[in-house]
Amino acid sequence: MPVLVASDLDRTLIYSSAALALTMPDARAPRLLCVEVHESKPLSYMTETAAQLLTDLGDAAVFVPTTTRTRKQYQRINLPGPPPKYAICANGGHLLVDGVTDADWHAGVQARLAAECAPLAEVGEHLMRSADPAWVRKHRVAEDLFAYLVVERELLPEEWVKELAVWAENRGWTVSLQGRKIYAVPQPLTKSAAVREIARRTGANLTLAAGDSLLDADLLLAADRGWRPGHGELADTGWAVPEVAALPERGVLAGERIVREFLRATRTATP
Repeated sequence: MPVLVASDLDRTLIYSSAALALTMPDARAPRLLCVEVHESKPLSYMTETAAQLLTDLGDAAVFVPTTTRTRKQYQRINLPGPPPKYAICANGGHLLVDGVTDADWHAGVQARLAAECAPLAEVGEHLMRSADPAWVRKHRVAEDLFAYLVVERELLPEEWVKELAVWAENRGWTVSLQGRKIYAVPQPLTKSAAVREIARRTGANLTLAAGDSLLDADLLLAADRGWRPGHGELADTGWAVPEVAALPERGVLAGERIVREFLRATRTATP
């Protein structure tokens, strides 16, 4: 029976230059591999050691990249190792099989959203109306499923985020602050639902997961074992459950530790 490994990407496995957290002396910094280029510029990295570990993991388990990124944003990433058969994009809104959207899955997600929460148009309008242009840099709608803002973090009022979270919760939506992005995501739009579907299809009897943000909490709770890095929304709020290990590492070294833990747990479970 295969082991399924579902991992968030940004600030869990891969890191922008701003998120690397290279606090050690320069001479001791790890060698880095660029895994994403955007508009001819390097954008995301992992350590070379993590890259080798991920290659080994891809040979030993069903590795499923599990991200809030849109399909287009995900497809910019060039992870080491065998190409994943399955991937989850748009926080579970799209289940990719060999790089192609599963249309039946997506239709089912859309039906659940229509039945269980306020429409995207209402939430997007509220974001536009309530956010201050002084600290908002971009308004975005992702895959016609959820919305997010890119903000100047140092100017962002904490009270505004809290008020938005209460407003959204009353309408069946979740708010998550990740770096310079504020996400508003429908509560039924979850990574965990898509991971359960892949576990059903593959017959996996063990699911491992990792993530750093509030949008990863349901994924971690759905897994048999999980890990979260020492940075991010979950770490900042002290989120903890017995099945999820809170790692001390921060930045790109946390990503390396997570892949190492995935591989160790996979090898222990596989005869």
